[in-house]
Amino acid sequence: MLRTRDRNGGQALVEFSLVLIVFLVLMMAIVDLGRGIYMYNGVSQAAREVARVTSVHPGATLGTSTQTKGVIATQKGLIPNLKDPSFACVDIDASVVTGDCEPGHRVRVTIVAPYTPVTPVLGLVGTWNMSSTSSVEISVELP
Repeated sequence: MLRTRDRNGGQALVEFSLVLIVFLVLMMAIVDLGRGIYMYNGVSQAAREVARVTSVHPGATLGTSTQTKGVIATQKGLIPNLKDPSFACVDIDASVVTGDCEPGHRVRVTIVAPYTPVTPVLGLVGTWNMSSTSSVEISVELP
């Protein structure tokens, strides 16, 4: 009777170790996916913030004002691997304006941040480029 209990205990230990590995990999994948969603939301918010500030403080050329540079620096501190944004002056139909960017036009900001998962299962996919674009109407006269 005593030997049967010892065998069952060993079997339970082996089963637990096999299930534990699968459980931990799934938990790591969920945390990694959460990090990806957080980063995607952060990149979207960064594009909105930079576009908003640039529409109010456009600078001599779009994105050169000290306020815009400050917001970019802040967002780079919040979002890992955030790249420098690209700026464009566009019309309401999203066509690029070739001349001066005047009030009534829109500033379009595109920003990218690469995301590399740390979980081995998600890491097989490779690096994902989290990208976001936002546009806001320029409401002030450019200097």
